[in-house]
Amino acid sequence: MKLSASRDVLLKPLQAVIGVVERRQTMPILSNILLVARDGELSVTATDLEVELVARADVDVASGGEITVSGRKLLDICKALPDDAVIQIAVSGEKMSVRSGRSKFSLTTLPAAEFPTVEDIKAGQTISVDKASLGRLIEKTHFSMAQQDVRYYLNGMLLETGGAHLRAVATDGHRLALCQVAVNGGKVKEQQVIIPRKGVLELQRLLGGDGDVDLQLGENHVRVQIGGIRFTSKLIDGRFPEYSRVIPKESDNELTADKEVLRSALQRTAILSNEKYRGIRLIIRDSGVVLQAHNPEQEEAEEEVEVAYSGDDIEIGFNVNYLLDAIGAVDTDEVTLSVVDANSSCLIREPGNDDRKYVVMPMRL
Repeated sequence: MKLSASRDVLLKPLQAVIGVVERRQTMPILSNILLVARDGELSVTATDLEVELVARADVDVASGGEITVSGRKLLDICKALPDDAVIQIAVSGEKMSVRSGRSKFSLTTLPAAEFPTVEDIKAGQTISVDKASLGRLIEKTHFSMAQQDVRYYLNGMLLETGGAHLRAVATDGHRLALCQVAVNGGKVKEQQVIIPRKGVLELQRLLGGDGDVDLQLGENHVRVQIGGIRFTSKLIDGRFPEYSRVIPKESDNELTADKEVLRSALQRTAILSNEKYRGIRLIIRDSGVVLQAHNPEQEEAEEEVEVAYSGDDIEIGFNVNYLLDAIGAVDTDEVTLSVVDANSSCLIREPGNDDRKYVVMPMRL
């Protein structure tokens, strides 16, 4: 294998895939990236056996071939070279040489045949969706995913298709986030898949800009082609909870507040909440909402916020971080919170928008 390319051309695919290369690997081959050069194109593949990224670049290929080499070392070498550098890469035996000007590096390689790749994902359906919409779908729900929960199916995000919508749902058992967007081309068949946490965060990083993307849903994998980058992720094998049963029905006890005023008041009150449990009390009545927090050092905070409310008087406790995350995902100037009673979950929405819903369970204070 022998090729040459400018530093910038090589850097782009390397930077695009390096996020899935773990620093500590049980298998040495997984700290490597697969380089395949042929027909004037270099493809760069990285995987951690859960998420795979493939990026391509047009390069000058003198002789084709494929090899694997340390992803981080090759990226660091390219980064350290001057901006206008032209880089020559050649493979001889078990070594790869990287040359540019007076700089020369020799890297150890491993055979390409040992590198695990995912070719055909046997897609059950392919959905076309606006790239910005898919990015928004993830952005508005990902914060509710669980982290290292024994209920492994919560450590990811549910993607659900049906009707003319693509829906994302994430929950850690204490809160839930739901967002849906319209798909291109009308109706799609019903299907549910769970994308693992790392796959969700990596996909979010790649989504940006305008245009449409094709989302392929298979039995064991999901694949998205984003410009010159192909994203593939394994799916979590498990049954996601029936989330619709968790979402409270609309209640007469509904308050509407200025989003920024409420968020600022919650942030201030949270300063003196218990650092471990982050509990905050809401006393909701016609005259407004009183926010209260206290901690083991006997410190207290109290703030009153003007809201529009005409329901029953309710005193209820919540994890303030969960409230802040949900309110922060609201795009409108106002936010609506509704609760049935002191023991029921809170439903947080944008006024007049049913495409996004956030549920926060109450906590005892």
